[in-house]
Amino acid sequence: MTPAERRLLQNLDRSVLDASSEELRKIQEMDRQTQLDGMSFCDTYINSRLSVNNTIKQEQRKRKA
Repeated sequence: MTPAERRLLQNLDRSVLDASSEELRKIQEMDRQTQLDGMSFCDTYINSRLSVNNTIKQEQRKRKA
């Protein structure tokens, strides 16, 4: 495992540990769906978080403009 992969997994762990009950339900559903689809939960979760973060950043830029 590369250092970058290790950091991503640590961030995933922190996100789960710090999640609200609603966020945990969403994570649980994502986990269930990735198992059914035969996909990697870690990859799916990290990509979804990156998408959310990018969306938030884009919205903040629009507000500043």
